Amino acid sequence: MPDKPQEQLTPDEHRRAWWILAISTFAFVVSFAAWMMNGVLITFLVENGLYSWTPSEMGWLIGIPVLTGSVFRLPLGVATDKWGGRVVFGLLLLFSTIPMYLVSYCNSYLQFVIASLGFGFCGASFAVGIAYTSVWFPKHQQGTALGIFGAGNAGAGLTTMGAPTVLNWLTDNGQNLENWRHLPKIYAAVLGITGVVFLLTTTKRLPPGAATRGLLERLSPLKDIRVWRFGLYYFFVFGGFVALAQWLVPYYVNAYGTTVAVAGLLATCNSLPSGIIRAVGGWLSDKFGARSVMYWVLGLSLICCLLLIVPQMDIRSPGGGVMATVDGTIVSVTPTEIVLQSKKTGQPATLKLKQKSGELVTEEERAKGLLVLPRSMSWQESVVQSGQEVRKKELLAHGITQIFFQANIWVFTVLSFILGAVMGIGKAAVYKHIPDYFPADVGVVGGIVGVLGGLGGFFCPVLFGYLLQMTGLWTSCWMFFAILVAVCLVWMHLVIQKMMRSEAPKLHRRIE
Repeated sequence: MPDKPQEQLTPDEHRRAWWILAISTFAFVVSFAAWMMNGVLITFLVENGLYSWTPSEMGWLIGIPVLTGSVFRLPLGVATDKWGGRVVFGLLLLFSTIPMYLVSYCNSYLQFVIASLGFGFCGASFAVGIAYTSVWFPKHQQGTALGIFGAGNAGAGLTTMGAPTVLNWLTDNGQNLENWRHLPKIYAAVLGITGVVFLLTTTKRLPPGAATRGLLERLSPLKDIRVWRFGLYYFFVFGGFVALAQWLVPYYVNAYGTTVAVAGLLATCNSLPSGIIRAVGGWLSDKFGARSVMYWVLGLSLICCLLLIVPQMDIRSPGGGVMATVDGTIVSVTPTEIVLQSKKTGQPATLKLKQKSGELVTEEERAKGLLVLPRSMSWQESVVQSGQEVRKKELLAHGITQIFFQANIWVFTVLSFILGAVMGIGKAAVYKHIPDYFPADVGVVGGIVGVLGGLGGFFCPVLFGYLLQMTGLWTSCWMFFAILVAVCLVWMHLVIQKMMRSEAPKLHRRIE
């Protein structure tokens, strides 16, 4: 097909463009579902006692496919700009089937590492699809088109929701655990079939001037700091999404005591909307501008992460005590009061003690797990005896405060759902910037931004595993995200302020 603007294409060519978008999106769904398989599979293997890996070892296995898919996004994005998405995407799908199939024969940790590195290549399909899809649509439709393509992230939701159920079915609800080996074979078959269909039904199309540009010229946009700023945003909105798609399964199992199947369904509340709503994010970016959308994305993400930081807790802490008002002698001590006789006047003074009344939370309430707001109770207990000499301001009864916060699983899931949806909008907003600023280098810039985002998906589960071991808190992952989002928000705001001062100083002074 000739390289001409989308506006000049015939009706048949317009239909072809939408078919390319549809089949590319489907292929990305399949690729992403396969890319996320370890998040469910590794948790299943450990929970059922087939392997005794530590949380950090699990984090590495969960993150390794993400590493491969991330690192190779840049070279495959460059390859797509040079040779076109049809051949690169199709061959990538076919290649990924081999290591995916070999997972079914893994027995040692090293074998799992090597096979995971191999099938992780399917995660690089994002950079290929973004570059391939963008050349079929005009600028005013690219946000929407790339948002629709990016909705293929919903493949993560299909894995977290469906893979646990498939594993239960394959293993007869745990009766034949070795049948887990059929799961990677199923993924390999779907990848292979999709690759063949893609090669048979798509058409080659290159960006303008692709054939004449050298490698150094193609990589020149990477000198622009703007590219790396976009990459940091994507480290959170995409890398965080990928990390949570895998991390939330063991999170629910350990923090809330759910089964792997239930954990997969609840984790889908984060990953599925994040993928589907990405198309909405593209439309919002076309309509209101990607920068405005990113302000809302980062602001809402920060609020959600701060709320999710608070862990389940049952705390017994010092509270308000009772101190002697004068120098004197303790006359009597009961559970309800202390009588203190003044050394100077000889007059007794009665100091009331706050009593503990009932239970803060019953065993039944703990078991149901439906408490939303924290509960607290305070009381005082004597630390002196009758006849004891005390001085003014000496402690007579220490205070005790007990706090219980259940971190309600449904409130947690709602906040996770909101965060996932916001991340999905943010992913589209970040990539809306790329064809606007770098129209002839979507593959390269999209590749490096995708690399940084994918590295977020790799490093975050590993980091979460180490944070969990260091702090003992599952909510430590939200602490990390809150800091990361705050950095992104401040950096973006400072850049916008600088642009306003240089390009519209009068308007900037008026706003200030």
